[in-house]
Amino acid sequence: MGYGGYNSGFALIVVLFILLIIVGAAYVY
Repeated sequence: MGYGGYNSGFALIVVLFILLIIVGAAYVY
């Protein structure tokens, strides 16, 4: 955690995006 500046930021965005998809799918379902 914290090895590479923009890389970890990109990973954080990806995680948030996946979480948003999961929450959205659960809300629709």
